[in-house]
Amino acid sequence: METRELRYFVAVAEELHFGRAAERLGIAQPPLSRTIARLERRLGVALLERTSRKVSLTEAGAVLLTEGRAILGALATAERLTQRAATNRPSLVLATKAGAARGLLTKLLDAYAAEPGAAAVDLLLCESQPQKTLHDGRADVALLHLPFDSTAGLDAEVLHTEGQVAIVPSSHPLAVRSHVRLAEVGSLPDLPLARWPGPGGRYPEGPGAEVRNLTQLFQLIALGRTTVVMPESSRANLQEGLAAVPVLDAPSVTTVIAWPPHSRSRALADLVRVATRL
Repeated sequence: METRELRYFVAVAEELHFGRAAERLGIAQPPLSRTIARLERRLGVALLERTSRKVSLTEAGAVLLTEGRAILGALATAERLTQRAATNRPSLVLATKAGAARGLLTKLLDAYAAEPGAAAVDLLLCESQPQKTLHDGRADVALLHLPFDSTAGLDAEVLHTEGQVAIVPSSHPLAVRSHVRLAEVGSLPDLPLARWPGPGGRYPEGPGAEVRNLTQLFQLIALGRTTVVMPESSRANLQEGLAAVPVLDAPSVTTVIAWPPHSRSRALADLVRVATRL
């Protein structure tokens, strides 16, 4: 199996759409389709189920997606570690969503820096889906938030679980409430729920504003254009003109520290140990 074939398959498996996968890879769709078909013939199994309406993974395809992500991530990590070795500077790259878990992140970095022999930690701030940086080798470790992010194909340790709040303009009638329910937040005609990009970078259908980061989101909420349900810790990031109202029936959000299962880094193991201790 060639690395190129594996990269092509992972793109199709994640997008579940040949056109979007081809666009993501920067190639035409026909050679992509031929490559996947050739890979299936060589392996002797169907990796994808294709109909006129959709593409879905077979059981064999799901296995190859998990293993393929790990292989491509390991290759990217090997390249990055090899280049890093030439600098004689031990370091880790930690990925997290920009503005998320700020208090936890500060405590983690300070506590780890105090450890004997601690490596330098470079931050990779993502607009969304920091787990992708682990699969493609750009990061060694990441802070993820379940159920919004995915730990599929990764090792992880739970750090913290919390409730959620609705973020609304401080002038809105909901701002003075002691609590709300999801149905109330989701049915506000004047504040439709914000929409975040999906795995392929495309936004789901809906009337809410399209957002990519917290700065943009909070500004739109303050202007009365949208609302969002977020982890309770987001209160620490609120600017003037915004209010956070507990959402009683929103699912809990769990913050985890995650890393590729093939990692053997002592520095990473020390960082995870410090994180779980906190």
